[in-house]
Amino acid sequence: MNKFALAVAPLMLQVVLFSPAAAATTLAEIPNYRQYNATFASSGQPDVAQLEAAASAGVKRVIYLAFTDDETAIEHEDRSVKNLGMEYVHIPVDFMAPTLRDFQQFASVMQQAPDRNTLLHCQVNFRASTFSLLYRVIYLDVPLVEAKEAFDSVWQPNEVWFRFIQSVLKHYDIDFACEGCDWGVNEFVE
Repeated sequence: MNKFALAVAPLMLQVVLFSPAAAATTLAEIPNYRQYNATFASSGQPDVAQLEAAASAGVKRVIYLAFTDDETAIEHEDRSVKNLGMEYVHIPVDFMAPTLRDFQQFASVMQQAPDRNTLLHCQVNFRASTFSLLYRVIYLDVPLVEAKEAFDSVWQPNEVWFRFIQSVLKHYDIDFACEGCDWGVNEFVE
């Protein structure tokens, strides 16, 4: 092989590996990945290669809603994300006790740069899809029934998370009992 081919081969490999099609394929492989609009998605825990694909696909901010000591967390995710040129925000949300303050901290980060391409994630996309539902309804004016449809494709909340959704919506004067919203078997009526 000549010297030119040896010099160009790594560049060609980068073009193939980091093309939009390759990035989209890899993003789709992130557990429970959901793209809500051009600049906002949520998912379960991505691996380092999927974070690289996210950066290549134009993600500028990664928000992590679980604890860094979770067994499926990426060691030094903050450094990996920063090294890829993305902003990293960590908001540890207790799965058994999410709070309005947790949601408001997340919303504040989003509102600082609402058009910044963001990947919101936790371990499985339960926390992240819930925060996504609430953010889309409260700040992006997405009808609850539409936001809930995307949410339902990820999970049915347990009682803790159902009550959390209710309380946050109530705080913002939004009725969780919208027409067409079926909270399913996990609807815990008071």
